Amino acid sequence: MSEPASISSGIAARYATAIFDIAKENNSVGKLESDTDDLAQALADSPDLRDMISSPVYPRQAQKDGILAVSSKMGLDKALHNALGLMAEKRRLFVLPHLVAQLREMIAVEKGEVTAEVTSATALSDAQASKLAETLKSSVGKDVKIKSTVDESLIGGLVVKVGSKMIDTSVRAKLNSLQNAMKEVG
Repeated sequence: MSEPASISSGIAARYATAIFDIAKENNSVGKLESDTDDLAQALADSPDLRDMISSPVYPRQAQKDGILAVSSKMGLDKALHNALGLMAEKRRLFVLPHLVAQLREMIAVEKGEVTAEVTSATALSDAQASKLAETLKSSVGKDVKIKSTVDESLIGGLVVKVGSKMIDTSVRAKLNSLQNAMKEVG
């Protein structure tokens, strides 16, 4: 991890811990989870929001007014709303993507969930995703949340990452393995 990313993660971790602890005290972890998902979606969908949180051109007050307006419009939890305002005052909004990731991780740990990153050659149907989640749950022992992406270069099969474990059943991996075996022979 590069130094700036490490610093950003450290800053985000402190804010995330504070927000999560407050939500836990108020028994509003469920609301925090949906708000975190909404905030992540807003960041993904809005280039203007991404620009506002990362650009040093905006004055502190403009950033604070902007993020608080977005937060109010979205109806975010009070602890998250206040933290976003504080982050804007301290010029820390640039860590917002890291904050979202940290909050998601803390919520998953609280719920006893793990996230499986699944890459497939074609998009998984809901039935396939739920069957895969059940299969992974039986081997991992925890509820599994599927985060899927599509990579057509896999040709077929799946690449599944759960924590530090990776299972690659893709056709591309099998072809690469076969190619390496053929090089050893000849």
